[in-house]
This record gives sequence, C-alpha cells and structure tokens, in this order.
Amino acid sequence: MAPSPTGSPHVGLVRTALFNWAFARHHGGTFVFRIEDTDKARNTQESYDGLIDLMRWLGLDWDEGVEVGGPYGPYRQSERSEIYADALGRLRASSHVYECYCTGEEVTARYEERLAAYKAAKAAGEKGEAPAQGYDNHCRDLSEDQIKAYEAEGRSSVPRFRMPDGSITFDDLVRGEVTFETKHVPDYALARANGDPLYTLTAPVDDATMNITHVFRGEDLLSSTPRQIALFDAFVEVGLADRAPAYGHLPYVMGQGNKKLSKRDPEAHALKYREEGFLPEGLLNYVALLGWAIAADRDIFTMEEMVEAFEISDVVKNPARFDIKKAEAINASHMRLLPVEEITHRVIPYLKADGVVSDPVSDADAQMLEQAMPLVAERINKLGEASDMLRFLFVPEADFTLDEEDAAKLLDEEGLGVVKASYDALAGLSTWSTAEIQDALTAALIDGLGLKPRKAYGPVRVAVTGKRISPPLFESMELLGRERTLGRLKAVLGK
Repeated sequence: MAPSPTGSPHVGLVRTALFNWAFARHHGGTFVFRIEDTDKARNTQESYDGLIDLMRWLGLDWDEGVEVGGPYGPYRQSERSEIYADALGRLRASSHVYECYCTGEEVTARYEERLAAYKAAKAAGEKGEAPAQGYDNHCRDLSEDQIKAYEAEGRSSVPRFRMPDGSITFDDLVRGEVTFETKHVPDYALARANGDPLYTLTAPVDDATMNITHVFRGEDLLSSTPRQIALFDAFVEVGLADRAPAYGHLPYVMGQGNKKLSKRDPEAHALKYREEGFLPEGLLNYVALLGWAIAADRDIFTMEEMVEAFEISDVVKNPARFDIKKAEAINASHMRLLPVEEITHRVIPYLKADGVVSDPVSDADAQMLEQAMPLVAERINKLGEASDMLRFLFVPEADFTLDEEDAAKLLDEEGLGVVKASYDALAGLSTWSTAEIQDALTAALIDGLGLKPRKAYGPVRVAVTGKRISPPLFESMELLGRERTLGRLKAVLGK
C-alpha cells in the first residue's frame, strides 16, 4: 500500500486488500503487507498511521509485513535502499539497462516535432500512426563518443530499462490472456538522477526478493505489467528471481456520473466509514460485492464465508459502481446480526467521542446504557447514529434542548394542548412503568381527545426526547424517570 497524502486511504484500496487477503486465506497462503513509501512527499507519519489503523480496524490480519516482521524484511520501501541499490547494480552490469542523458524539455520537444510531422503528413493524405507521448528511446543506442560528449557537458543520467522487441503476453487471472506490443511501451527509468529508486524498480524488486507468487491490483496498473514482466525476465538472468508472479487486475470502482471514483469524492475515503459508525464486516461485505459475488441471489455474508468461497477467477472484468445507499443497507443487515451486548460494546467509543457518556463510563451511565440499548439496537443502521438517539437520556437537564424544527412543527397550539393533557394524566400515576405510562396516555389522548396515535404522541415525544424521532416513547419515559419526564413537559408548557 502507498500512503495517502490525505491520511484517508481510497476505498478501492480496501477492495484490493480484501481480495488479496481472501485469496491468501482461501489457499492457505501468506498475506504480505508492505508500505510503498519512497515518494517522500506522500510519506508522512499520519498517512502511515492511517494505513495501519485501516487494516487493523478492518481485521485484515497479515502474516508478514510492517509491525509484524518476517523473513524478507524490512517491509517499508524507505528502509530497503541497499536492496534496491544491489538490484540496480546487477541490472546495470547487464545488457538490460542503459544510461539516459535526456532532459525533460528535450523529450517534450522531440515529441512535438514528431506530432507536427504526423499532422503534416496526415494533412497531405498520408496514413500513419500518431506518435506516442513520453520518452522515445533516444539514448538506447548511444555510441561511446556520444556518451563521453554528454558527460563532458556535465549532464546527469538516469538508468532506463531496455524493453525487448516484439510482444508480451500473460494470463491475467481476472481478465484472461492479455498481449502488449512492446513498441507501445517505452523504455522506462528505474531511478532518479540522484540515485533514488522509482516505483518501477522498487515494487518488482520487492516481489522478487520476497518470493511473491500472486499480485492482485487495480486495473489502472495494467499498463505497467508488461514492463514488470520484462523486468522479471532480466531478474531471472541476473539471479534476483526464479519467475514473475501471477497478476490479476481488478475492475475500476466507479462513482457518480459514470466516472472513476475519485479521491475528491467523499465516498472514496475509507476511514470516514469508521467515523460514521460502519461495522468493518459491513463495509467489507459491501466492498466485496464490487466485482465479486458469493452467489447470484445473496448479498449478505461473513468474511469466513467469503474466504471459503473466494476464487479470483470469479471476479468480473467490468467496472463496479459504488452505491452508498446499498453500502448502508448492507451495513444495517450486519447490525441486525449482532446481539445487543455486542452493539453496546461497539457503540461506547462513539458515545464517548460525542460526549454522551462519561469517559471512563460511570456506573450510572453504564446502567442506563444497558437498559436503553435494547430500545435502539434495532433502529440504528450505523454505530454513529446511537448518540442522537440516546443523548436525551444522559444530558443534564440544564443542557437539554429541543430540536427547533421539530418543536416548530409539533409544539404549536394544538401540540401544547396534547402536552398539557399528557402532563395531567401522568402527574397522578402511582407507579412509573412502561405499562402504566402507556395506559395513562392512551386514555387521555386517544380515548379522551380522540387523537390518532401519530397526532397524540408526536408532541409528547418532542417535549420529552427533544426530537420527533426517538426510541419507543413509553419505554423512554420510564427510563427517563418521573421527575425528569414531568419536568420536561412542564418546561414546554412554560410552567
């Protein structure tokens, strides 16, 4: 994984990690987690921590890698410079690498010349192939005299890999047989002029030296695969590898408007799902559906079930559309699978963060939470929704407020009349229980005032909980207690 400058990895990266993990687990393999952090601009502690937090929250445990170790470490590219220098030295000693002395301006100027010539020929009615952008292999056959002349000018150079002539064909484990004509794959740089290795070198060297057998990654990296296969042929020759890994390229994840899900899209940020209260198993279940299915008629499954069923050959080639509403529905289904005690355990960090309960949780808060969670567990679809549903039970009376919009809508003159009738009916109760509260309000509002339940209980709900959407009303009032319930009703009435 490469660190994200925003600190929140792309949700597509979650899908890639999940498919690699599921494949390794299904086949009894070794799942390796390494950090591609040679890009110093992206390599911050925040971005590194974001990756570790994400993987641990998701439960995608790794057998080798950062924080865990293993026989082929270190697992951060920034700590593997000696390994890359050795690999580059071996390649430079072979016929597969040459030094390129071109400047970026010269490469651009030559492309513009080729493009102008192509356009002129086309205007004259001649057929031809449009020139490719990028490097034109200018330095691959320099003479000794030309090299000496460049060096006499004080030019720096970068090592470029010499792509073989012809074509490269490989069996993509997702897409099937893929062929690239190497004339469309320019010779590419392996390191910067200052010697810092580039991704084009580091990732294949890591694969080679760590004995990686399978690599599944996004479709956007498909075009780099012929370069890496050719490089692995060179690795075999210089003794760095026995063979290239098998590759599979996963379909794009699309966002709104039939466009690739961009880092600018809010749905793309993986850690925001944890912040909102998605369950990791809910998010993973949905992400798995972006290109794979456990069965044609089934969307909900556990990670254990996915591991048992997962085959990379079942991943589809077509782009997968990210649908936030379906993601939320899948998560809600997983919420329903959890016992109340487990939901309570998972909700507590959100309640603490929102200031609903004390940190550490006091005995009084713990007792109230134990009684209240059964009322809301079936009503929340994400853990983060619990705070709004439960706040009215924990807030000090001096800080209790009504939702302005709900109050304006339901506590008009008619609504205040309902609240007055409710107060009068409840004030005389000898026993404060759910059943007694329900009987009293039914007699006063439904039988006495002839109101429909929605008209009857809406104003009471807003007065007591602060909102028109809350846990079950009668049970909430019992938990809130006689004194606080009557106090809130009186406050609305201005008594």
